[in-house]
Parts: sequence; C-alpha cells; structure tokens
Amino acid sequence: MNSMPIATLHTATSIDETLQVDAPSDQPLLLSLEQGGSNWPSSCRNGTCRTCLGQLLQCTVRYELEWPGITTEEQNEGCVLPCVAFPCSNVTLRPGY
Repeated sequence: MNSMPIATLHTATSIDETLQVDAPSDQPLLLSLEQGGSNWPSSCRNGTCRTCLGQLLQCTVRYELEWPGITTEEQNEGCVLPCVAFPCSNVTLRPGY
C-alpha cells in the first residue's frame, strides 16, 4: 500500500504586501498567497506567462515541472514562479524582479 507524503505547513511572507500566510508544502505558493488575501499578479497558472514572477528573499522551493518557465540563471538569482513553486521551508518573497 502506497501512502501519500504528509504535507508540511510552512509560512509565506510577501514583503511588499506585509502579508504572512500558511503555505502547505503540497500546494503552489500562489494559491497559498491568494487564500491569505494577497493580490499577487497572475495569469496562466502553469509557469509559462511569467506574470507571477517574483524574487525569493528566503526559502527553498521545488517545482513539479521539468521546465518551470525560468532559466537556471534566473533561479540562481532568486527568481520564482509562485504558480508552480511549492515551498520546502518558510518563504519570504517579493512580487516582480
């Protein structure tokens, strides 16, 4: 019998909005931000349009997509696409880059 991994609850902080929300590890950051009242910009929700592009100031995220719509260089510079990024720890981010 395969069991599903248990989601870990982290927090996501949007510093431009001075907002802190619950961010389960099994849910995209964008959804967590929106559920917490954020007005984070978004459009496609699949990692291609880059409307939700933000900057990670603190955190580790994972992507379930092989190509999340940002280059390796952008990821190394702290760029993140919250619509397809899942938190691996507490997250601090800023909209835009």
